[in-house]
Amino acid sequence: MHQSIEKHISKHISPTAEELHQFTSVLKEITIGKGQFLVEPGQIVKHKYFVTKGCLKAYYIDPKGNKHIIQFAIENWWVGDFDGYYNKVPSKLHIEVLEDSVLLSIDYDSLQKIYDNMPIFERYYRLLVTNSTIAQRKRILSSLEKNTQERYLEFCETYANIENRVPNYDIANYLGVSPENLSRVRKQLKKLNIS
Repeated sequence: MHQSIEKHISKHISPTAEELHQFTSVLKEITIGKGQFLVEPGQIVKHKYFVTKGCLKAYYIDPKGNKHIIQFAIENWWVGDFDGYYNKVPSKLHIEVLEDSVLLSIDYDSLQKIYDNMPIFERYYRLLVTNSTIAQRKRILSSLEKNTQERYLEFCETYANIENRVPNYDIANYLGVSPENLSRVRKQLKKLNIS
């Protein structure tokens, strides 16, 4: 059950076997079906989740009713409303399950105890947050300076093989382009045998 998270952790830090055991012992496995919501706006967020199997999307609906996809979460990704989780404010996000998924959850208090007892895990999460911040910055700059094809290719690199798991209109939304524009780009790439 914990093999994928242990592997993920070991890519970033080198905990002892005992530290790894203590960390995984506080994780709870959750199975959730396609179409269900893990988090919804207004909900108090008490957990964040590691995806061991499946695919989810996190999105925000603005006051005009427009959906803005912020993140896809596939195997070996963390997902949650991190503002709600860390700042104890109601969620503003929807986190929808796109495929039947198996997740490992950790509650806020357990994570804080882990930090206190095993500071190496603070380093793990600091590295994840740093990488996430860099990825968000790259995504913003990409949307400002790159065309649809370049952004789509970056997306495929970030989310390997997800284009077969997520509807075209969701990928277009994430990239900030129309579904028609993305379809055109995908057809061009297919002719060139790139994607």
